[in-house]
Amino acid sequence: MLGRTTVEVRADGVAVVTINNPPLNLLSVDVILSLKESIEGALIRDDVKAIVVTGSRGKFSAGFDVTAFGGSQGKKTKMELGFMSIQIVTDTLEAARKPFVAAIEGPAFGGGLEIALACHARISTSSAQLGLTELQYGILPGLGGTQRLPRLVGLSKALEMILMSKRVEGKEARTLSLVDAIAPADKLLELACQWALDIVECRRPWMISLYRTDKLETLAEARAILNSARLEVQRQNPNVVHPLVCIDVIGQGIVSGPRKALWKEAEALQELRQSSTCRSLVHVFFAQRQIIKIPVISKMNLLPRKIVKVAVVGGGLMSSEIATMLILSNYQVILKETNKKHLIDAISRVKENLQNRVKNGRATQEGLEKSLSLLEGVLDYDKFKDVDLVIEAESESLSLKQEIFSNLEKCCPLHCIFTSNISTFSVKLVGERTKSQHRIAGIHFFCLSPVMPLMEIVHTECTSPQVIVDLIDFGRKMRKTPIMVSDRKGYTVNSMLLTYLHVAILLAERGVDVYRIDQVLKSFGMQVGPFRMLDVVGLQVFVVISKKFVESLPDRSYKSQLIPSLQQDNRKGERSGKGFYNYDNCGKASPDPKLSRYMKTARDASNVTFIDSELTKLSDSEIVEMILFPALNEACRMISDGVVIRSSDLDVASVLGMGFPAYRGGIIYWSDSFGSTYICSRLEKWSKEYGVFFRPCDYIMERSAKSISLTSETRQAKSQL
Repeated sequence: MLGRTTVEVRADGVAVVTINNPPLNLLSVDVILSLKESIEGALIRDDVKAIVVTGSRGKFSAGFDVTAFGGSQGKKTKMELGFMSIQIVTDTLEAARKPFVAAIEGPAFGGGLEIALACHARISTSSAQLGLTELQYGILPGLGGTQRLPRLVGLSKALEMILMSKRVEGKEARTLSLVDAIAPADKLLELACQWALDIVECRRPWMISLYRTDKLETLAEARAILNSARLEVQRQNPNVVHPLVCIDVIGQGIVSGPRKALWKEAEALQELRQSSTCRSLVHVFFAQRQIIKIPVISKMNLLPRKIVKVAVVGGGLMSSEIATMLILSNYQVILKETNKKHLIDAISRVKENLQNRVKNGRATQEGLEKSLSLLEGVLDYDKFKDVDLVIEAESESLSLKQEIFSNLEKCCPLHCIFTSNISTFSVKLVGERTKSQHRIAGIHFFCLSPVMPLMEIVHTECTSPQVIVDLIDFGRKMRKTPIMVSDRKGYTVNSMLLTYLHVAILLAERGVDVYRIDQVLKSFGMQVGPFRMLDVVGLQVFVVISKKFVESLPDRSYKSQLIPSLQQDNRKGERSGKGFYNYDNCGKASPDPKLSRYMKTARDASNVTFIDSELTKLSDSEIVEMILFPALNEACRMISDGVVIRSSDLDVASVLGMGFPAYRGGIIYWSDSFGSTYICSRLEKWSKEYGVFFRPCDYIMERSAKSISLTSETRQAKSQL
């Protein structure tokens, strides 16, 4: 039995039951059975007065192993459904004749916290993390958490924690009465044991969480809170049912009693575990953990080197945006421009970016000053002697880039990493004149936006494993999820996002209402619609990145006239207060009735003299397909050419970089709901009607001909890693 528990009976009569399934003490059927055996053994021993449950190596339990979710479970009897939640947690642990106390250090998530909730008291460290995180996997708490948490912290707070998978630290948990006391890590077990003995001696109360009512609101108040929660869930996530099921189970306990609701919880868990939503979310969960695992490098046990100071070289708008992101992540930044005017303009843009964060309530003036103190502008390479990383963001001139990299080699320390933010040229070609190919790579931020948590790392066959490890760590410290891509001209995961935005613009210029497009994509589950996204990113930033994409891959992109028509009227997006939408002082967006005149200007400039009546008649599902299938087409090109290591990497990229709904599993995973034949036929149809921009790639055509899923990876990846 791999995952198990151990029992140690102390001289004072306290049995310490330790969950021992490293590294996170995850729960499984084996661990739960071992816990049951340990508890029952302690209960029948005459020398045991009380029991303390804890976790080994400073970690209580991070919950159930996620591999248990999402599979086919088959039918279960009522006894089987309630075996863990009722027979073990409720009728063995909580109903025991000897007091139980949980000693919580480190994570106590999901089922781990639910075990603690059933104890008669909980002691934690101030830094412990507690939360019921099951909804992020498409299920609900299944060991009694839907019933016990509301009774310990109140219904409103419990709903917030459960529905948002919110985690609280020990200090806040004490304020909420989720834990009964706080102790330093070195005294945690001792205090928990003493607390258990105090319960035995009636010096402290013996509390049964399941039947507490002192924190619950009145029935009328509870019904109002539950109804409000349902409406908010339906507003935010109209396509998912598991939060609503969870709310119903919580409500059942308040109306009909907790014991009856435990059975409903068990039945709901069994059903939700087999849902497509659960399978999709579990797929994304594992894909996110796989994305930074590089097969060759993972065997080397390399540790990342510390990056403290970063230099950004040239590029105007792009350098300013990158510098902003870096100082917001607390890096010391050297910003180099070619002349004083450009440098003043660049620093002014950084200040403007930070000031907008203050204006929108995302930062304070004090925070702004602190961030600015990390930035230094220069006109030469004299300050590059102690730089750890350089990000080149200069204009699209190969000779200029090669000259910059040659200068960097002369001025930077030997450990310094050289990266380029531009994808038009091969990264290897940019560094061709240097002798430092081993420390050269590419870094691409998704549309240069601080709100998009994805970062591409472009490697060549010469990039050293140590540099890749360093850049992965750098990305994670910037709160980005790094995705590895191979060095292919014009290939970047950004192209998937740009294609998505280009198609939306194409439809708008041909008569489909901008706000309808956004609403349809939002209803589908995208975090924001494409035009709202353009406003958030900034139209100028989009134009800079899009221009390079159009020039590099004209057959796979759309040259818009709509954005220029908006820019001519100083509509820059959310930061300027107007773009496709108008924005108030709080950043709240509202449709602009004047947008139609910009559409007309764009159509005139594109020589589109009519509104396409066929496009304006598209159903909501057809709009979704017509906008997302071309992005899927780009993703398939990257799989076919070995640009990414795994197709699941693109699922993560679509979720984090495009705002694709995680509960649909990512863009490649989602394609299985249609099949390659259908997707290919739709792209071919649009290609005939609207040009080669929609033409399906060879990968889709080949799989369509053989009726093979786009998710099955039968080709050997061409990536060097």
